[in-house]
Amino acid sequence: MVIKYLLKLFLVFIFFVFINQSKADFFKDITSLIDNNDFRLSYGVSVTDINQDNKFEFVVTGFGFSNLALSYQNGKLININKNEIFDDAKRKTIGVAACDIDQDGFEEIYFLNTDTYSGEKKYSDRLIDNTSDGFIDLFEKGINKKNLNLTAGRSVVCVDRNGDGKYGIYVANYGGPTRFYEQSSGQILDLAEQLKIDKITGGRAVVAGNILSGKTDIFAANERGKNFLYYNSDGFFQDIANDYKVDDQFENGRGTTLSDILYRGRLDIVTSNWNGYHRAFVLEDNKFKDIATPTYNIPTRIRTVISADFDNDGYDEIFMNNIGEPNKLFKIKENGFFEEIKIQNAYEFNGLGTGAAVADIDDDGILELLVSHGESGMQPLTMYKADIRKDFNYVRIKPLNNYGAPARGATVILSSNLRTHAKTVDAGSGYLCQMEPVAHYGIREGEKNISIEVIWTNGLSETFNINDFNKTIEIRQK
Repeated sequence: MVIKYLLKLFLVFIFFVFINQSKADFFKDITSLIDNNDFRLSYGVSVTDINQDNKFEFVVTGFGFSNLALSYQNGKLININKNEIFDDAKRKTIGVAACDIDQDGFEEIYFLNTDTYSGEKKYSDRLIDNTSDGFIDLFEKGINKKNLNLTAGRSVVCVDRNGDGKYGIYVANYGGPTRFYEQSSGQILDLAEQLKIDKITGGRAVVAGNILSGKTDIFAANERGKNFLYYNSDGFFQDIANDYKVDDQFENGRGTTLSDILYRGRLDIVTSNWNGYHRAFVLEDNKFKDIATPTYNIPTRIRTVISADFDNDGYDEIFMNNIGEPNKLFKIKENGFFEEIKIQNAYEFNGLGTGAAVADIDDDGILELLVSHGESGMQPLTMYKADIRKDFNYVRIKPLNNYGAPARGATVILSSNLRTHAKTVDAGSGYLCQMEPVAHYGIREGEKNISIEVIWTNGLSETFNINDFNKTIEIRQK
């Protein structure tokens, strides 16, 4: 037993020695804060409040390993889950997203299980609700068993299609029909056929937000087929991907997110392709135009893509998490120019990246980046944050809908003397993953006259002046 323990310790040491070089860098490696960080197969990561304490946790899926709920406590990231259904180590969980499907003000968690590559699978997905009796799986109720998802899938995203705070869940399946689940009278129903979005394709990444319609639209990046861009018309959807030139039918979609590439107050589509060209789609003359140029668009073995302001300088970065080759980082400068930032920490030249998410998990105003690994080999989680060596200011906007739940899919627009900068309240993105439901802005040097506009999922908006920095501001929908 002693020899086995020492061997395990040695392997952990070797992994972290070779995965990062600890020199001055954009990121600093804070992986040591993760408690009991064993070798495992992990995939999607979500950020939600699982225990209703008004603090976020990283929810990390396990592929034949435990699903984790990592909470920041006493300077460490600790798994606080003790529920067997949530843990679910016997199933192979790959995608995850959280949102309030029953209008009780708290988010349910959708775990997408995939025990086969494509088509029919053995184990259904989980839809976890936190009740007075602990976590339960709503799909285990008798009235819901006829609507189980028994098709292999990849990503899930939350969609408030009617703008009334009643979230549905779009499931991007592979080799079987897309699902769209909503709860009605206590029953979980698949409305995909009714909404005419039950297409069969190689479903991969999916995002939802205020792209074109003013409400919540859906963009799905697919493999071995065209992408979908679903325009929301009174809660129903029309695929306009071909009309708007984002179908990208000869590529194989992976990591996707919504980001204001031109700092003009509207969301663009950042989507990447497996061993194919990475895209930066911006709307121009009623069509999307790909403005990505080398070195940004060079093909990689891409998995997750994240847009966030890691270093609080007021410009977003794009983090590209690759599997089996180094990760990349770019800063989005003015006019859509992607400036590559050479990194050592988070470079992970031998990393098997499968998912990643961001959140200010320790409430210090700097985003933490948690990266999961697996698929072709077991590796521990890693975690990084920007190594900021000067004073900074930030503002964090946390929109809550009429029920008090995170308003996922809403848009926040910061306006100042220097920019107009839109961010989405993440409903599911990256690839298999979901970020914290907060719009995080670093404040630029010389920036003043700052206001915030929140565009809710019903298309209505409210505007607020920002007079205080360095705090999270909760805004409740009226």
